[in-house]
Amino acid sequence: KYSNPTPKEIDILQSTVAPIVLINFPPILPSPHPPISPIIAPGQNTLGFMLPYTPLHHLIMRRMNHPIVLTSGNFSDEPQCIDNQEARDKLSTIADYFLFHNRDIVNRVDDSVVRAIGNKLQIVRRARGYSPAPIILPSGFENTPQILAMGSELKNTFCFLRDGKAILSQHLGDLEKSTVFKSFQDTLNLFLNLFQHQPEAVAVDKHPEYLSTKLGKELAAVNKIKIYNIQHHHAHIAACMAENKLSINTESILGIALDGLGYCKDNTLWGGEFLLANYYKFTRLATVKPVHLIGGEQSNYQPWRNTYAQLISAFKWSDIQENYQNLEIVKYLKKKPLKLLNELIEKSINTPLASSTGRLFDAVAAAIGICREQCSYEGQAAIEMEALINSNQLNQRKETLTYPFKINFLDSIYYIDPQPMWKELFDDLQQKKSPKIIAEKFHLGFAIAIVETVNKLRQQHPFKQVALTGGVFQNRILLEQVTNRLQKSGIKVLTHSLVPCNDGGLSLGQAVIAAARYLEEGGSERVRE
Repeated sequence: KYSNPTPKEIDILQSTVAPIVLINFPPILPSPHPPISPIIAPGQNTLGFMLPYTPLHHLIMRRMNHPIVLTSGNFSDEPQCIDNQEARDKLSTIADYFLFHNRDIVNRVDDSVVRAIGNKLQIVRRARGYSPAPIILPSGFENTPQILAMGSELKNTFCFLRDGKAILSQHLGDLEKSTVFKSFQDTLNLFLNLFQHQPEAVAVDKHPEYLSTKLGKELAAVNKIKIYNIQHHHAHIAACMAENKLSINTESILGIALDGLGYCKDNTLWGGEFLLANYYKFTRLATVKPVHLIGGEQSNYQPWRNTYAQLISAFKWSDIQENYQNLEIVKYLKKKPLKLLNELIEKSINTPLASSTGRLFDAVAAAIGICREQCSYEGQAAIEMEALINSNQLNQRKETLTYPFKINFLDSIYYIDPQPMWKELFDDLQQKKSPKIIAEKFHLGFAIAIVETVNKLRQQHPFKQVALTGGVFQNRILLEQVTNRLQKSGIKVLTHSLVPCNDGGLSLGQAVIAAARYLEEGGSERVRE
């Protein structure tokens, strides 16, 4: 009635896992059915559909002949209430009725969220139905020690590794919220007891301020076991390698890790990385041109900051004002405290340089009027910009205009520079081109820039496989365009289907890197970088 699911999507909906499946819902006209309210998933072209998967669901739905809207029993960004009294106390201001149960909930678990890209499953949130089912690791990991990997700060999961298997926790959320961090600790203790896991080593993200990193270091110190500090994007790539069954001694592959942010050992912030990597080490070969994150974490939720940072990195602001003074985005930015922001950049106050691909997407979205002032969650602007594009229509066109990117070589690595893209994008804004056309040209242009960078690197490094990972590759348009273009050039492309490409899969990568290094060094006592 409300969508036209593919056979693959129907199979997933009806599977025993019974996840939430993201399905396109284009308007079906004419239709005798009332439309779905635009209040649900505003700015999106997909809805999460699920079928009843418990007896209680079936009892409720038996009396209804229309869909219902479901959400978790919690406030935004907080864990679900799993106790009757807690639900009554916390949710009485937003719920009219409660259905209580006399069976206690021991393990707090979200519904899993997935999508089908072609005939391949992509897991967005790995939880009920998938966790804690073990992931069989590739050859060489059969005799690994017991390892605990602590995961990331956002979209956290932790991972147990032993006897050639990895067990990931369910999605736990963003640890910066105290209630989520408490739930993370409770779930970790539950799993340690349930699986009788006694770690011989702990793997953590290199970022010193992640709560998961701090707790992991405490556990390692108290239990006097080894600690491995794993670089964020190396972990993303290793997770993709592991789920694609690349053996422990496989030759180095090219990993392309595109996301919001990751910490590196030289105190720089990465987010658009091309790494020649295996399970033991990596070499950085290319990156997206770094720009300032104005306001640090505020740039995650105020996309206009990223637009301004990109523009002053590419041009003189005076030239922008002179040449594009009538553009809405320029008039908007002129009302901001630009003099103060410039001073913060000059004095290096909370304006770190970062090669963040996620913030580049946000910057483009804000320029064309999407979530310009504020986002309610990280990546919202980029997600709503992606929703403007019809991937089927895009793939059926013989020729589509794209925006150009420069690929520069400096200090032994390549840089993808968006400067010429911004020039043509602003020219299109002046000509009043639609946001949809601009979004298409940006996505295609960036995909082509990625493939051109890979082709340049192939001439110097003998890799045969490319792994696509990081949260930006949840973008269906980008993933399809890069995958198809790389495959046409004869490259084998590895993507995710067992764990999320976002930080929800990071703990798997941390665990296998720690295991490989542990085995390589024979278990000697030291902190490993």
